[in-house]
Amino acid sequence: VNISILIVAVVIFLLVIHHNFLSLSDFLRRELSDPSPLGLQPIDFIPEAPQRLTDERNDQEISVVITASDERLGGAIAAMNSIYQNTRSNVVFHIVTLNDTVDHLRMWLRSPLLKNMRYRILDFDPHVLEGKVQVDPQKPDTFKPLTFARFYLPSLVPHAEKVIYVDDDVIVQDDIAELYNTPLKPGHAAAFSDDCDSTSSKVAVRGAGNQYNYIGFLDYKKETIRKLAMKANTCSFNPGVFVANLTEWKLQNITKQLEKWMALNVVEELYSKTLAGSITTPPLLIVFYKQHSSIDPMWNVRHLGSSAGKRYSPQFVEAAKLLHWNGHFKPWGRTASYAEVWEKWYVPDPTGKFNLIRRHLEAYEAK
Repeated sequence: VNISILIVAVVIFLLVIHHNFLSLSDFLRRELSDPSPLGLQPIDFIPEAPQRLTDERNDQEISVVITASDERLGGAIAAMNSIYQNTRSNVVFHIVTLNDTVDHLRMWLRSPLLKNMRYRILDFDPHVLEGKVQVDPQKPDTFKPLTFARFYLPSLVPHAEKVIYVDDDVIVQDDIAELYNTPLKPGHAAAFSDDCDSTSSKVAVRGAGNQYNYIGFLDYKKETIRKLAMKANTCSFNPGVFVANLTEWKLQNITKQLEKWMALNVVEELYSKTLAGSITTPPLLIVFYKQHSSIDPMWNVRHLGSSAGKRYSPQFVEAAKLLHWNGHFKPWGRTASYAEVWEKWYVPDPTGKFNLIRRHLEAYEAK
């Protein structure tokens, strides 16, 4: 009798264990099939570190440098969000800003949609530009020091061997690791998208002058420019998106070379009088003349901000890996072409300040 009771008890015990095991398996199966992009949450929370499952992101760390001025902060936020959501790599953003923007930026980055991004906030000192940039005393507000931050990449990211620089008016639609892995030829410190080879160059930019070769950016009447023996019809490139090899950059002292041409321009006015693009482009064109590699033109599909009309077909825009709204019409003004694509990645400003800026920009673009 005792043996029978013992056998029955063991059977009951095994049945209970089996039932619990099946219930646990079913629970785990439901959890692992959870469609949430975050998946299972780790026990320990590490601030500013991705919380995704370890097999969702690889170990490759990619440094991305982007500037964040207060009046364009929403652009930088949308650009970073699009990069982060479309990559499996461990991206670290190096956000270059001015001191009066830091608090606003930090508050925005606390958004639940952005909380897992890894980043460093870097305060740019405009004093490094003294004597190197001509500031119009009648229009001091037109001076944008952050546009020159890309000249100082080794100082901004001192321990990286390679970085990506992107403007704040871009949206990335593919894995940024592909751009990061762009092959650079030996001795080349950077890779840009050449204008002549770019899909963007097939369409004329009304009112912008000749932005596809060197004569559109440099004054060939000046002896200093002529002595460089750079052909005026040489294809230019766009510095709004590029990959930099910082080891070569430091070996060739690229920053000092750029500063030299900035200072010379202050004295001799070497830039083209019809220049419609950024004044950061001419010194880069000189220093990297026939000394740069090329990135895939689909990684810098630009001129979306050159007009309010649609320059490209919806199919082409969808296929583009990086969209660039350089030009008068910014996507946060809503009158730019394909502004709805930008809106998908925009994260609302918790302070509401950027909403006011957007309304002012819309009124300005409408004029």
